[in-house]
Amino acid sequence: MTTAESATPVASDKPTDIRVLLKDLQARFDVFRNYSPLAIGIDKQLFAALPELSKKSVRLAMRSHTMATRYLREMEKATHRLNLDGSQAGEVTDENRLHATELLKERFKKQAEQRKATEAAAKAEALKQQKLQQLTEKFGRR
Repeated sequence: MTTAESATPVASDKPTDIRVLLKDLQARFDVFRNYSPLAIGIDKQLFAALPELSKKSVRLAMRSHTMATRYLREMEKATHRLNLDGSQAGEVTDENRLHATELLKERFKKQAEQRKATEAAAKAEALKQQKLQQLTEKFGRR
């Protein structure tokens, strides 16, 4: 990430900067590209490898990455966490796997609820249009 990118003060630019940072991390490190469970404290490894990164950018990028559905799915079935170089860095506990599963269940439940609400709104709109059409036909003949 260049100095200009990390110094951008506009809040609306931040998500783009984070996406750019994540794409860069995915290009550089297999553990990011594969959404592998990351070692606890991997941010220190990132700062050692890429000292130009800001703490805030790394924190936001890590949050985005570790909350991604693909990462959570990997956490559900993983047994080990990995360092930047791909070496094992500890175990993924049952508690970690359970937490990932719960987050995914909540996410999918919210998506299903949103889908149902959208479908209900579409049905209500179709019914409204149908009734308007019926009224137009009924009173438009005279």
